[in-house]
Parts: sequence; structure tokens; C-alpha cells
Amino acid sequence: MTSRPFIDVAVVLRKVPTASKWQAWRWELAEVVPHEESFGTEPRRLYQGEDGERWLHPNFRVELFRDDAEGYFLNLESPAPCWFVLWRMDEEANLAEEAIPRPLIVTLSYHDAGRWLDAQETVEQVPAPVHIVDWMRAFAEEHYVPEPKKRKRPESFRPLQDRFGQPASVSTEKKRGGGTGHE
Repeated sequence: MTSRPFIDVAVVLRKVPTASKWQAWRWELAEVVPHEESFGTEPRRLYQGEDGERWLHPNFRVELFRDDAEGYFLNLESPAPCWFVLWRMDEEANLAEEAIPRPLIVTLSYHDAGRWLDAQETVEQVPAPVHIVDWMRAFAEEHYVPEPKKRKRPESFRPLQDRFGQPASVSTEKKRGGGTGHE
């Protein structure tokens, strides 16, 4: 069994008021913090007031996988390396009077986040702290091997085709006839 580098984290989501008359509130990712034993394993409300709510969702493991080193590298190359969190509304949660968001996965991989977004999932991001960025960078530098660039064949070697895809030819011979009389 190979052990992968990992860190345990907790996710904080917040409910904030909106300016919309159709939707008074919306949920958003507030932060990703290191997990602590005192957090337990179940989500809990941290705060409730006129200006919204904050919920703590503990106990998420973020692992680094060698075959996703490019995803970490792309995250590092972005203007602000970050955590990516996929979450969904949990209509059946018995923790509150209404549905609350439930984080499902936390990652540092740009590829994972892209796949989730392509699948129309709710994915949000928050900046990763410097020590996490350094940890991810060390891993990516050790395991990321860029694919060698394939040499592109010069355009002059491509076979000529007309606009219908049929083979075409170019002649360099001077055309006869139809002169201008200035010869």
C-alpha cells in the first residue's frame, strides 16, 4: 500500500443576504480551515443572525495523487492558488429548519474542479494559505513531468486540397495567351 500525502480540513459555508426580491439569501464558500478533533464529524451551525448564518462541515481529507500532478501544477500557475470545494444543497438535512449546503469533496486539483464544473456541479474556490501552496508546489515539482511538445509539421508539407477537400495542384509555368500586348 502506498501512502499519499494528505491533510484533513473543514469547510465553512455562509448564508448571505442578496439584493434580489426573488431570492433573499444565497449560500457561498467562506473558507477552508485545518480540521481539529474538537470539530467532531457532523456539520454544525457556528452563527445565526440577521445578517446570515455560518456552518462548519468538518473532516474532509485532501490527498495529493501522483497522476494528478499536472492539476496541482495548473493550480499553482493560476494568479491565486486555491482550494476547490464541490457542494450541493441537502434537502433532507435535519440540522436546520430549511435545506443547507453540504460539501462533498475538497481538492487542490485544477483538473478535478474543471470536471465538476463541466458536469454542472456547484464548485467554489477560496485562496489556499502559503504553507498549503508550498506543500502542493513541492509535490508537483517532484511528480509533474510535462508532456514533450510534438513537432508540428510545416504547412509546406501538407498536401494541397481545394475547398471541397479534393487534391489540388499548383503550376509555376507561365500561362500562354491572353497577353496584355506589352511584351
